[in-house]
Amino acid sequence: MATAPTRQEAGPSTLGTMIEGSAPRSGSRSLAGYLFMPTLLAAVLVVLYLWVSSQELDSGEASRVNRESILANTREHIGLTVVSTILVLLIAIPVGILLTRPFARSITPAAIATFNIGQAVPSVGLVALFAILWNIGFLPAVFALLAYSALPVLRNTMVGLRQVDASVIESARGMGMTKMAVLLRVELPLSVPIIMAGVRTALIINVGTATLGAFIGAGGLGELIVAGIVQNRPVITTVGAVVVAVLALLIDYLAGIAEDNLRPKGL
Repeated sequence: MATAPTRQEAGPSTLGTMIEGSAPRSGSRSLAGYLFMPTLLAAVLVVLYLWVSSQELDSGEASRVNRESILANTREHIGLTVVSTILVLLIAIPVGILLTRPFARSITPAAIATFNIGQAVPSVGLVALFAILWNIGFLPAVFALLAYSALPVLRNTMVGLRQVDASVIESARGMGMTKMAVLLRVELPLSVPIIMAGVRTALIINVGTATLGAFIGAGGLGELIVAGIVQNRPVITTVGAVVVAVLALLIDYLAGIAEDNLRPKGL
């Protein structure tokens, strides 16, 4: 008579195997893969420089389209993007974790609806609203960006945590892990790829929307675009638009590298 198979106890190796099998492995990039985007962006900037150099610039264009001015606007733009994205991470990820816990099911729809307000309002209107209610300058622009870009990180955090295989969590609990240990050592590491996708989306949203900070005195590369449009100087507008696009692609590229390195070994 055939004997029934015995139940195998979950041990570290079993848990490791289950975790490793919960998500597909990602191949590491080749050297060419790492160098392609920086090379392309550098080539775009070189072409832009050669094109601007071939133009006959008047005094107004020369005062805007020069190394010092562009670098100053770029630093302001990066500052707006980085500060707002850090605030998004500090708020959206903890709230996303909280909303995936069983005790928070009743408040989940209301919380998501609240975060959704930021993206429901047009970005220009949101920036203007913060400026009217608060003041003009850096901080209102930062909090407008925070409200506009928090939803992708919140949703991806929730989706990432909910897609973790229940059997992996049960195995970890069977090994004697506490709920907090399971969250920190199993659920969050397995959720990194999906959470990072949300972070990359928020970064790109912030880079693009930060150009609107020029309308409320927050600085950034939007000043070049606005100045070019107002003064009817296409050269200034083109330089501002191209540098913003290059910055967005560069930040997305760096975020992709961060995602590769933050991804737990074996995923």
